Amino acid sequence: MKISLITACYNSAATIRTCIDSVLSQQGVDVEYIVVDGGSTDGTVDIIKEYSTRSTCSTRLKYLSERDQGMYDAINKGIKMATGDVVGILNADDVLATDDTLAHIAELFSHKEQKGQESGEEICGHVDCVYADIRFVREGSTVEALRGAPTVRYCSAKRWRPWMFRFAAMVPHPSFYVRRECFERLGGYSLDYRICSDFELELRYLYLAKLKAAYLPECVVVMRMGGASTAGWRSNVEINLEDLRALRAHGIWSCLPLIYLKYLFKIWGFVFKRK
Repeated sequence: MKISLITACYNSAATIRTCIDSVLSQQGVDVEYIVVDGGSTDGTVDIIKEYSTRSTCSTRLKYLSERDQGMYDAINKGIKMATGDVVGILNADDVLATDDTLAHIAELFSHKEQKGQESGEEICGHVDCVYADIRFVREGSTVEALRGAPTVRYCSAKRWRPWMFRFAAMVPHPSFYVRRECFERLGGYSLDYRICSDFELELRYLYLAKLKAAYLPECVVVMRMGGASTAGWRSNVEINLEDLRALRAHGIWSCLPLIYLKYLFKIWGFVFKRK
């Protein structure tokens, strides 16, 4: 099984090295790594070119640098370039949690029987999606420093269920891996949302299309605080408004008071910090 991992970036020279290092360190899995740059002017492209010559026998890096319509447009370009069986997303300021993270994800996709995401029943045949946990840290200048940094917030998907979409509660997007054929069948990321197209895509895939999904009980991504989803109250307001718009666009009833209740779930992530 081959995993196509996509990183969309723009002026990410300060963080792109650790991101790429964590991918090139992966063991026991065939990886196609695709970096889609939006026309950076800070040296990001030079760093990507430097790494493109360091591809290992199990990990091949290819890149594209051109103007785009934002992060989700860049991810869609990466999906079109992908040739792997499974597609995942890694943000430019994040790192994979261990050197065998992608091997564990591939192993779960390869199992012929999986436990159901809601009731624990056996699912016959392969799964379409795999999701897992992520954790947030403050900072780190190397992959090892980020992986070893104290956890600020741990986001577990263990108890997530599809009905939680009404609260705009989704599985952690950086942990969400999908068979490439699903993108071809159901479409990619919508460009109608500036910051929440990942929520809209998960809503379509897991709630409306009811793709078969399996949970991997481990942290797969270490994220730096300060991204679009953790940038302050203004970004949270925009996120919630876009989430509500996506729900209504697909005929699913919700309201802002209901959506704001999801923060009760999130508070637990600052208390429970799994090692």
